[in-house]
Amino acid sequence: MPLTLASLVQHSALRLTVLAGESRLDTPVRWAHVSELADPVPYLEGGELLLITAMKLDVENEDAMRRYIGRLDGAGVVGLGFAAGVSHEKVPPALLAAAREADFPLLEVPRRTPFLAISKAVSAAIAAEQYQAVTEGFEAQRELTRAALSARGPAALLAKLAAHVDGWAALYDVSGTLVAAAPAWASRRAARLTGEVERLRDRPAPASAVVSGPGGGDRVDDRVELQSIGSGRRPRAVLAVGTGAPLGTAGRYAVNSAVALLTLTAERSRALQEAEQRLGAAVLRMLMAGEADHARAVAGSLYGGLLDAPLRVIVAEGVSGTAGRRRTAPETGGGGTETVPGGPQESDGGLPAGVEALAERVEAAAARAGEAVLLVPYGGRLTGLVADGGAAAAACADFAAETETEGRGKPAGGGERGVVIGVSAPTGIAAAAVAFKQAGQALSVARRRGRVLVEHEDVASGSVLPLLADDAVRAFADGMLRALHEHDAHGRGDLVASLHAWLSRHGQWDAAAADLGVHRHTLRYRMRRVEEILGRSLDDPDVRMELWLALKATATVPPARVSAGAGRGRAG
Repeated sequence: MPLTLASLVQHSALRLTVLAGESRLDTPVRWAHVSELADPVPYLEGGELLLITAMKLDVENEDAMRRYIGRLDGAGVVGLGFAAGVSHEKVPPALLAAAREADFPLLEVPRRTPFLAISKAVSAAIAAEQYQAVTEGFEAQRELTRAALSARGPAALLAKLAAHVDGWAALYDVSGTLVAAAPAWASRRAARLTGEVERLRDRPAPASAVVSGPGGGDRVDDRVELQSIGSGRRPRAVLAVGTGAPLGTAGRYAVNSAVALLTLTAERSRALQEAEQRLGAAVLRMLMAGEADHARAVAGSLYGGLLDAPLRVIVAEGVSGTAGRRRTAPETGGGGTETVPGGPQESDGGLPAGVEALAERVEAAAARAGEAVLLVPYGGRLTGLVADGGAAAAACADFAAETETEGRGKPAGGGERGVVIGVSAPTGIAAAAVAFKQAGQALSVARRRGRVLVEHEDVASGSVLPLLADDAVRAFADGMLRALHEHDAHGRGDLVASLHAWLSRHGQWDAAAADLGVHRHTLRYRMRRVEEILGRSLDDPDVRMELWLALKATATVPPARVSAGAGRGRAG
């Protein structure tokens, strides 16, 4: 219990007498101070018992005494101790009247009680209070440690913490979802603070905040302290502690101990997670190599039934991340390079914020559903396996939908999260290598289409034309058709339009000529000129395909009754 004026009055050795302010004796005393100044306020902090002999005060002036008492009361002085029998035999009437008028505590100190005795009593009481708080804090630390090491872990720790602070405690995971609360009735109250938790989670750790939480029944709103958990840049969890009043010293010790223990638990979980990720990377490499049986043996029971049921491969990266590893393309006549998805490997750097947020959302959803998930970060990219139709897959889709809404009108994967995701078709582990390629292809399409998430089924069922919306493809198309455009610019025949009409009619001379409004012999002449200018034969189906795609990529000629069969045989 903190020292109060009532405690000092009850101290038998001091023999203090209350003359005014009886209703305010429960006020805590922070210190005892002696001052004979007419205005000691500039040298006070509040919470003091001021001790005076009034040798320099105009104690006969009633107005002066009212002003004196008013200044002390306004400065937070908790009471006035007057030494009787020193400068004045008794408390002067004007001072007594002013104190009673303001209901300000006034204590008469007998001559045989020195001020030093009062100061010692206050100091001893404060020291005893602090010692008790430290002792209670250490006891709380021991109890919280035992609770943290018990089978119930954080849940038991929260129960002990709530008892020590005479309130409630709750723990939220990295996604802002309530994980546990104590006592049980606090769950609904804690769930209403999700918005405040998310705001704290987005601040660099360590972070804390004090908010007003919802009360219960006739109780006014709680005072809720939020504390981030974890030693890294981003919090691993958030602890909330709700009380009816600010925490005392012992309560502060208990909360600090809980934060330290939960941080140790989180860091231990982080170390286990890193070990699991290394194992997960090995499992994925075996799956990519077609060694399904070896992968299952290495995984053991760590991933539950994930490898025994239909699953999907997901690949995600930040909008500014690399799309994959570069390698020299095989000899196909064209040379150059191609981008292929990188194989799974251990992390060689931190994930972009958007990808990290996705991983946290997916892992949290899987944990709540009791579902196994395998996620491995590498090179700024995330790859993993999730159960088809499970909570983790749904969380991935929900995250993408939210990011899509957030990033409307911005570049691909825009918004604060900045992430693109590719998802394979459902498969078993025997075909995991194929599924990984599917996810990589879907990721590439997501980037090209300006989408946050694309599933491989969408790639297979969609049109190839959106894939042409690429600067490199347009540059290739412009280069292929440049000589024809230059020819047409000099007014020597509309070769580009004639080529478009002929390809769109699958090489049928009469139909294409009718579209152009020219004789078929004229069209034959123009096609020979196209071959001469390009140095390519239109009998070659690859040439016809490339020219048709070049026309579609540049969109230089409006499509007239376009058919998708431009690459078919040439009609006579």
